[in-house]
Amino acid sequence: MNLLLDDYWNKTLSLFRESEKIDDIAYNNFYASSKLTQLGDNIATVVAGSKMHKIVMQGEVEKLQAHLKDVIGRFVAIHIITEGEKVDPSTPNIPKVTPIVESDGVQSNFTFDNFIVGPSNRESHAAALATAYNPGKYYNPLFIYGNSGLGKTHLLNAIGNYIKKNSSNIKVKYIPCVEFVNAYIRSIAEKSIDQFNEMYRSVDVLLVDDIQFLAGKEKSHEMFFHLFNELISNRKQIVITSDRHPEELRGLEDRLVSRFSQGLSVGIDSPEFETALAILQNKLSFMNDEAFNFDEDVLAYIASRFSNDVRKLEGALNRIIFYSINFSESSQITMDIALQAFKGMDSIQAGEELTLEKIKNVVADYYGLTRAQIISKSRTSNIANARHIAIYLCRKHLDIPFAKIGDAFGKRDHSTIMSSYEKVDNLLKTNSTYRKAIEEIEKMIITK
Repeated sequence: MNLLLDDYWNKTLSLFRESEKIDDIAYNNFYASSKLTQLGDNIATVVAGSKMHKIVMQGEVEKLQAHLKDVIGRFVAIHIITEGEKVDPSTPNIPKVTPIVESDGVQSNFTFDNFIVGPSNRESHAAALATAYNPGKYYNPLFIYGNSGLGKTHLLNAIGNYIKKNSSNIKVKYIPCVEFVNAYIRSIAEKSIDQFNEMYRSVDVLLVDDIQFLAGKEKSHEMFFHLFNELISNRKQIVITSDRHPEELRGLEDRLVSRFSQGLSVGIDSPEFETALAILQNKLSFMNDEAFNFDEDVLAYIASRFSNDVRKLEGALNRIIFYSINFSESSQITMDIALQAFKGMDSIQAGEELTLEKIKNVVADYYGLTRAQIISKSRTSNIANARHIAIYLCRKHLDIPFAKIGDAFGKRDHSTIMSSYEKVDNLLKTNSTYRKAIEEIEKMIITK
């Protein structure tokens, strides 16, 4: 047993599990039993628990390589084998320990080549690609917003990987906002703030993920504001992601939000059925086709049920593969197997998918109105009240940007939609009759 290798691999798996949102069942059955047995100059040998585990891990090998690089400070190719397979004797089993250097943070597994483009993300993909082609020239800053799990992190890293590959003289830095804040706090505690400032002010392209985590952190906010201004004034490229439009961010100063809005803001939505299906097919292409034989209707089923979140989409595919490996005697993955794999899960048993249209229809029925009246310009009190409630419920249950809700309610701007949401939210705190009505509507939304 080599404790250093075990430590390297445990840290790698921990990073992989966290970034890919791997659930306990999938992790314990596919990854937990794997071991890093050799680490050479260019190749790392990993022993998988079984042949099927090897196949699954090969589908994620680029991500595992990226995380291993983060742990050991250098890139090595991961070679996955099973017990009994021969290992190249020239590969040394003593790890080469190198100093941990400051990483640029860019994850090599996220590229434009493996990003599936569809109507839901075409605009954000085009903006990211244009930024990668000409950093600092056109869209600065580039602000990409949308719900978690839709591909923002993928695009952010794809920009970094493209620039690194094609412009070696350009210094790139990718960092999640929460890590950025922690690094800043640590630099204060360690009295190394000058080194911190120098590191970030020396980059040519700064990629910051989930900027909403800066909210409420006054000192970090102030520091980032000055860093932002300096980089932009020197024509350095900044790309930022968030779970919401800049003008919907709470807990950030107006002066910073204003600067976010001075470049280009593009949204990324949940993938439509065709894009979700293409993502699944792309995922399978990295695995052994002979090992997983899916009936066509199974992939269509997954795409139709989980298209609101790409991570959940891929997780659903992994769950079916896991169930097939462990509980099915057939190598053919049928719809019966898929349904058994998801038996008892709320996301599958919930029935009709909750959508903007369903919420509008339920609220309209409750108040004896038509859907057309709900989205109309009418200011009649009963219609306006129903509209406010529908908007509130869309935001609460779907967690989508105000701008997108506005499009669905007669092309209203996001500030109008935000006002409706806040109006209902305030009434719920003081009006028990109002609160009871909304509770009844919510029951109808869930059960209808």
